[in-house]
Amino acid sequence: MAEQFASEGKHEALEADIERLTEEIGKHRERPEAQSLSGEELVKQSLKSMTGPPPQHKGSAPKEEAAGPLPQYAQTAPAGAKLEIEHLLDMAFHAGIEKASAEARKSSPFVLDAFHDALAGRLYPELKRRGILK
Repeated sequence: MAEQFASEGKHEALEADIERLTEEIGKHRERPEAQSLSGEELVKQSLKSMTGPPPQHKGSAPKEEAAGPLPQYAQTAPAGAKLEIEHLLDMAFHAGIEKASAEARKSSPFVLDAFHDALAGRLYPELKRRGILK
């Protein structure tokens, strides 16, 4: 994972987004209700703040950990949904989180939630490595 970020010039948009995300994490840490959040949940909340409120929908996908780039609950999704989430992840790393989030908003609530969860899962170890999260 670290080598993914270490490549000079490859992820300029992502590096700028990580700086903005670091600021959002700092803002969220100051809130009393954030004291009980795990590091990954703090990243998810900060990503959602950074990219604006999600479209209104009822329910949320269950939270489970996955071995791959997709959350566990998305592993059994239709192939098209999985490909879309992976495409959005790639877009976030190469074109920026905001652009990928805007594209994700055009999709189903499931894809949007899974994208945010997968992105938080991918960014969490890097933010921890950089000392942004403990």
